[in-house]
Amino acid sequence: MRFLIYGAGALGQALACLLAADGHRVDLVLRPRFLTALKNEGLTVTGIFGHYRATPTQLGLLEDLSGREGRDYEYVLLTTKTYNTAAALETLAALPGCSCPVVSLQNGCGNLEQLAQRLGPSRILAARVITGFAIERPGTVRITVSADKVHIGGCERGFIPQAARSLAAALDHAGLPSTAVADIHQSLFAKLLYNCALNPLGAILGVHYGALADSDQTRSIMDRVIRETFAVITAMGGTTPWPDADSYRQVFYDQLVPATANHRSSMLQDLEQHKPTEVEAMVGYVAARGREHGVATPCCELLAALVRFKQQGVAG
Repeated sequence: MRFLIYGAGALGQALACLLAADGHRVDLVLRPRFLTALKNEGLTVTGIFGHYRATPTQLGLLEDLSGREGRDYEYVLLTTKTYNTAAALETLAALPGCSCPVVSLQNGCGNLEQLAQRLGPSRILAARVITGFAIERPGTVRITVSADKVHIGGCERGFIPQAARSLAAALDHAGLPSTAVADIHQSLFAKLLYNCALNPLGAILGVHYGALADSDQTRSIMDRVIRETFAVITAMGGTTPWPDADSYRQVFYDQLVPATANHRSSMLQDLEQHKPTEVEAMVGYVAARGREHGVATPCCELLAALVRFKQQGVAG
């Protein structure tokens, strides 16, 4: 297959390495600061799923899509930060001849809706990723933790597009455990619960996920975030694999947090690198949807405000 990976940070570079090492043709659009290293050294992935290597000749390294055509691509994998989704869509919509599926592998909620509105729901897939990726140095990505397989699905509930099955099979064969699902919306809401409980609080306090679960004080905060997020999902007409917030909390503390205990949130890494965060697609999203549906979300509101304060550079 031929892939275009747009916005290749840690996740995008890891996907490119795995897919290229498995024999696929992969083009990456990535930041200029990565280009020299990747042109000289290629990509290496290490960590919990093994060691993989893609040489520079196996990769198409692009700073942008100027002068490119998209006729040969079979998938576009969108791995930008959520605040860059609209700009990425404008670029991808203008790529001549490109009519292949566009797949959001991004954090948070709201991306799938943006893609479907701009490109049409039949062309859109989404993936839920609960796996940790970290750039150790330019050209080397470590896969640090994973709570579950990657879930891939389409916009229509109760139906698995063939494109989702084929992509899941390709990623799974390349070394990233993946499966196609009939309701990706449910999977994304499940990830929203996980992200909202851990990501902002870990970023504000500067600690890994396990430390949050070890303290009664931070557990109390996370419990409130889970209740608020679950209430908003329900008010929106969404579902999760759990009947109520308490059922999710048991899985969260018994399975999900232990599996990712040593992970430091992407939001914390963004703050440390003086970059914008994805807060508006996590607790900011929950607070906004809560206001729309008349659901009080004071804890999510507070966490969102604190992250916004930190990312403005006022604190720290």
